[in-house]
Amino acid sequence: MVILGVDPALKITGFGAISYEDRRFRLLTCGVIETRSSQPLPERLKALYCSITGIISSSKPQVMVLEKVYVHHQHKTTALLLGEARGSIAVAASSSSIPVEEYAATQVKKALTGSGHATKQQVQSMVCSILNMDKPGYLDITDALALAICYCYHNRTSALSGILARYRR
Repeated sequence: MVILGVDPALKITGFGAISYEDRRFRLLTCGVIETRSSQPLPERLKALYCSITGIISSSKPQVMVLEKVYVHHQHKTTALLLGEARGSIAVAASSSSIPVEEYAATQVKKALTGSGHATKQQVQSMVCSILNMDKPGYLDITDALALAICYCYHNRTSALSGILARYRR
């Protein structure tokens, strides 16, 4: 099964596709999509849509996983912009008939590290260990890959519990 994790944002969106077969993870592709704040919002959203559509086309995932939006009352404008970015990404998935799953950041952290309050660096260490990869230049990439791994955990708990327990030591 191929799972595409996407850590949506308007400036830097992280993505990562993994395969999970026979209790083994394999990194297929990962990276970031960057847009410039000097661009008009519709152009930035179109760039996200087109980039995600291309990633879907090349990686052929069975599911896309997004992080649920957390809205802090002091950052309403940021939440609205994030929602627009997520919407553009979700439409790209829907246009490709790819189902979208969502997890809260605390769920992802707990699935990978055992603590819902883990730091981004702790999550990054777990992702790199599980996928046997070097730390990428952006935390957005490992956040996206963590979403994909979390999907596997929540949908194949018995198969993954032994794997994840081994990496948590």
